[in-house]
Amino acid sequence: MLTIGEFSRLSHVSARMLRYYDAMGLLRPDRVGENGYRYYSESQLMDLVRIERLKDYGFPLSEVRDLLDLSEEALSRRIHRREIEVYGEMERLRKSLRRMEADMLHMEGSIMYEQYHVILMDDPAQKVFSIRRTINVAQIHELFQELHREAAALGLRQAGPTQQLYHCQEFSYERMDVEAQMVVSGDAPGVTEKPARTCAAVIHRGPYEDIKYAYDALCAWMAQHPEYQICGPALERYLKDENMVSNPEEYETGVLFPIEKK
Repeated sequence: MLTIGEFSRLSHVSARMLRYYDAMGLLRPDRVGENGYRYYSESQLMDLVRIERLKDYGFPLSEVRDLLDLSEEALSRRIHRREIEVYGEMERLRKSLRRMEADMLHMEGSIMYEQYHVILMDDPAQKVFSIRRTINVAQIHELFQELHREAAALGLRQAGPTQQLYHCQEFSYERMDVEAQMVVSGDAPGVTEKPARTCAAVIHRGPYEDIKYAYDALCAWMAQHPEYQICGPALERYLKDENMVSNPEEYETGVLFPIEKK
């Protein structure tokens, strides 16, 4: 048996918090002595780990008590719902950060998209192997791993960059209809020809987390050129990615809006 002090030292949870968990009925001591001292068993360390983990996931302690009684399958489903909620919270925070940054740049007499030079370019037809999925933002890396595995299984050779098309009607970090493409040589099931198109395009240099500014620059350019309209899904072309450079500051991503004259 462990005294509350020993249990606290092993778990790195304060004795005060352990007493609070006891009062809430989350983690009762295994035994309380006649002198009122609390004693815990070693097996309760794992119970405490689960409580702390669920608390770190953002569940209020009033919910944690009920979560501890769930089966592993039911708990997994509840954690998945919490994951989706976290993505929503992250998106709201990202919007707040972007507003802060925009306001600060405006106050400093700067415009966030001045670093981008929008060009008109003829994007040629390309033979591509692609897979299309509805995913959340955390699954993009897995999507491209799947793309490479399937291409290799078909004996296809990569002949250009990988890229991603956004088919969704509205942007969502939780549910994105995206198509991962690889420029290839050769033919196989799943290989199609992406048509040639005129695009408004910019190069984003730096981490993917900041690519929103490239989209802002393109949207500003579209607003200044009403003679054009967008005629297809936006495309991100990975010119220098994590497979080529190790420093995210060196990433280069082309962002392309297919356009046509009205």
